[in-house]
Amino acid sequence: MRHAFLAAALLFATAASAQDLDASKLYTLSTEGTSKSLKAGEKGTFVLSITTTALSHVSDEAPLSLKLEGKNVTPLKSTLTVVDSVGKPAPGKSFKDPRFEVAITGAAAGEGSISAKVVFFVCTDKLCLRQQKSVSVPVSVRGS
Repeated sequence: MRHAFLAAALLFATAASAQDLDASKLYTLSTEGTSKSLKAGEKGTFVLSITTTALSHVSDEAPLSLKLEGKNVTPLKSTLTVVDSVGKPAPGKSFKDPRFEVAITGAAAGEGSISAKVVFFVCTDKLCLRQQKSVSVPVSVRGS
């Protein structure tokens, strides 16, 4: 109930100010560290990190979700939330930047990919803005 109320309050509070701010300049998404080549049956890792600027943070109270789908690659877990983040607070920051690391397995030899749809709120000291982004990483699966 608390999360639903907070999300509604965040949406209401940001409606007027959101038009003046380009929220995409407050963070970067990265898949650096993702395994891009696997043998069939071999495990690798999908990595997604959200790095915020000094003036922003990702809300740890508003909803955050990550949904994974693979083509010729199977993620160990397909839905993640903020509790699945392995991110730690950077020096001088009180909020942690979310970082997700999920095991993936190559299916059969051939080209594949791992795709993620992430929904989160990026916040400044005055407002929070809902973000919805998608990323995809090609993964080559080699024969065993």
